[in-house]
Amino acid sequence: MSDRAALLKSIRAWLVFFVVCLVLSGATAFPLVHELHWTEDLLRSLSVPEHLPALMDWIERVRRGLDAADAEYPFLLYGTDWLAFAHLVIAMAFYGPYRDPVRNIWVIEFGMIACAGIVPLALICGPLRGIPFWWTVIDMSFGFLGVIPLYVVRKKIKRLEALSPHPGPTPALAA
Repeated sequence: MSDRAALLKSIRAWLVFFVVCLVLSGATAFPLVHELHWTEDLLRSLSVPEHLPALMDWIERVRRGLDAADAEYPFLLYGTDWLAFAHLVIAMAFYGPYRDPVRNIWVIEFGMIACAGIVPLALICGPLRGIPFWWTVIDMSFGFLGVIPLYVVRKKIKRLEALSPHPGPTPALAA
């Protein structure tokens, strides 16, 4: 296998991994009420309340809030449906780099910027919404963890670009 083919295969594997994570993250935003009940039951069965009472208190509080919203104001959960949809749409954007990584490296860079944007969003909106700081750190970790595969892909795309012949400017831009 040539260096170019190996790089392309590696880039695509990393992109598939990233897209699967993005889709799973989005898909889990649809059934939040049921997920919180399941999570609370699981944590109780693992004796988490005795070892991490603050975590259990937070999960219970979030579950009660979601139950109340679901019972009285289900339209509020529509916002999380849009959050889920946004994850799925963003995941589709990574088809461009999968198909032609060099030409679509901007999608990778956009993703890296979005990952970086998670940190100020969490630090500003977390306290405004009464989110415990330790949960804000968990939220920020998605940005830190998300940027890792994108950084790896960007480096690999730059190596692929160096191996590729450089086409001249497109006629429309040459004028």
